[in-house]
Amino acid sequence: MADQNQIEALYQKGFDARCAGRYGEARLYLESVLNQEPGHIRARHQMGLIQGFEGDFDGSLETLQTLSTQDPNDLDVRYDLAMTQMMLGMNDEAAHNFRIIVAVNPSHEKARQQLAYF
Repeated sequence: MADQNQIEALYQKGFDARCAGRYGEARLYLESVLNQEPGHIRARHQMGLIQGFEGDFDGSLETLQTLSTQDPNDLDVRYDLAMTQMMLGMNDEAAHNFRIIVAVNPSHEKARQQLAYF
């Protein structure tokens, strides 16, 4: 069994690198997390975002959709899925996901702001 503290430290390094735009470095940390804990949803979420940032929009969309289906209550994943859908011109799907987010969390300001575009 992997040390959970080590996994979370690796995840945090991957998250920080992704936020700083160092996608290759982030991918290495996140892959290490996933090698030890394949179901780590936050690492899979970050990998999906990296796919999009690197131009693999179809892959990003597929990853985020899969995660959203597996955990429909994860509003962070659903928000990023909706943003990806919106960027790809899938406006009906994006609006649907933003509405779900606001229904679950009426104070989700970012989703409320995005709904104004629809």
